[in-house]
Amino acid sequence: MKIVIINSGSSSIKYQLIDMPSSQVICSGMIDRIGLETSNLSYETQNAKLEEVLPIATHKIGLEKIAQLLMDEKKGVIKSTKEIDAVGHRVVHGGADFTNTVIISPEVKEKIKALFALAPLHNPANLEGIIVAEAIFTNAIQIAVFDTAFHQTIPVVAHKYAIPNKLLVENKIRVYGFHGTSHKYVSEKAMDCLENSSKIISIHLGNGCSMTAIKDGKSIDHSLGFAPSNGLIMGTRSGDIDHSLVFYMVNTLGYTLDAVNNLLLKESGMLGLTGFSDLRDIEANAEKGNAECQLALDMNAYRIKKYIGSYAAVLNGLDAIVFTAGIGENSSYIRKLVCTDMDYFGIKLDDAKNEIRSKEIREINTKDAKTKILVVPTNEEYEIANQVYELLS
Repeated sequence: MKIVIINSGSSSIKYQLIDMPSSQVICSGMIDRIGLETSNLSYETQNAKLEEVLPIATHKIGLEKIAQLLMDEKKGVIKSTKEIDAVGHRVVHGGADFTNTVIISPEVKEKIKALFALAPLHNPANLEGIIVAEAIFTNAIQIAVFDTAFHQTIPVVAHKYAIPNKLLVENKIRVYGFHGTSHKYVSEKAMDCLENSSKIISIHLGNGCSMTAIKDGKSIDHSLGFAPSNGLIMGTRSGDIDHSLVFYMVNTLGYTLDAVNNLLLKESGMLGLTGFSDLRDIEANAEKGNAECQLALDMNAYRIKKYIGSYAAVLNGLDAIVFTAGIGENSSYIRKLVCTDMDYFGIKLDDAKNEIRSKEIREINTKDAKTKILVVPTNEEYEIANQVYELLS
């Protein structure tokens, strides 16, 4: 079964063509920095490799470019879209309706659209990917895999907000959690290589960021909530703020609600602090002495540390922390900032191991550390393919 996986993030698209159940990756690649003039495109097969910098304004343009490459006469891996049996889509917010992987129907698309307001940086891009894929891969079954599904195990004491009960009962307002496909995949990989693995904190750091407290393989708490906007400091999202600021900005400073929403989602986070949304740019400028960039990096790490302390308390102990996703896997500097002065939690970083670049799972703690520090490359695409295959088999 040939399955195309489309993983649309807020500013990126990861994609793979996977043969199941052999798990053979026929083609893989990524587009990041979508919306910028310097978008990066990668495309790789056994016989071809392409890396290109070009302007890609929207997710739709990016998805059309990917489809062209898959069927390219020289670099392509399929001659016809009829060779594709299924397309698996990452969908960020499933709300109360979707707790499992589903075949996409018109009704499913309408429900995904109805959740736009809860994940405005993601669900529109996810639905765009579905619509484009339906037009390109006309014979394939379209499948949705939801980020929120893994977090359905969060107990009511953690997922319920301290607001009137009817808002949960009637309106389903609660913590849903996100990046579930990634947290599920990396926590399972971590458990495979750890002797003690019942208490894990997974730290997903990309343009969007989140942390999950995982006990015995199940999510029991998570930093993102009703929508993917709170918790850690992100590329353009503020993360945790005092909600009274919203009312102050509207009632005293004259902002409209739409303007506040746009500011908190698209103009805040690392972008608001530095003028840059990409951590690579921020680290480069911090090295050159940019004080704002350095402070933003310190704030980013400080917020992560606070959540480690919180989740260690929730777990009543800690066996390992796991760094994953673009920043978590590649930024040795962020990992160092996070792990410095964390001896109380048994977290001791081996600086030499931390600087090693690898696509493999690796342990970067010192030998005498009580808590393991792992870098686990996420593979949401494989996890999606596996769930698609299980649904259709």
